[in-house]
Amino acid sequence: MTIYFAGSIRGGRDDLDIYLSLIDELKKYGEVFTEHIGKHSITDAREDLTSEEIYERDMAWLRQADVIVAEVTKPSLGVGYEIAQAEAMSKRILCLHRTLPGARVSAMIGGNPNLDVRTYTNLTDAAELLREYCTTYAGS
Repeated sequence: MTIYFAGSIRGGRDDLDIYLSLIDELKKYGEVFTEHIGKHSITDAREDLTSEEIYERDMAWLRQADVIVAEVTKPSLGVGYEIAQAEAMSKRILCLHRTLPGARVSAMIGGNPNLDVRTYTNLTDAAELLREYCTTYAGS
């Protein structure tokens, strides 16, 4: 199974360690095209590609992916765009949202019947959601 993981990069790296843990968990179930999102070294200053090259690369990965997993706790225009594009491609999409005081998932995500939106409180919960999701769609 091929997996496209989406998480905020330019919108803020506050959840970087969470992304890294989620990506490590996803790697148990398949190839994660976007595992660089969990790396501390990825920043605007260190990115070797132009914005156009990033767009082309990521869209190619999105087209190739069997499933999309998006961490949507930290709002991100890029993640929202990736979700919308994946939906237009009829991809299976899991959106994970961490329960935090004052944090609410966007109504455009939470209200979309084409998305599987799940809430988690800790990484153990998230790992179980990923296990359920990935084993359900493995090989399909």
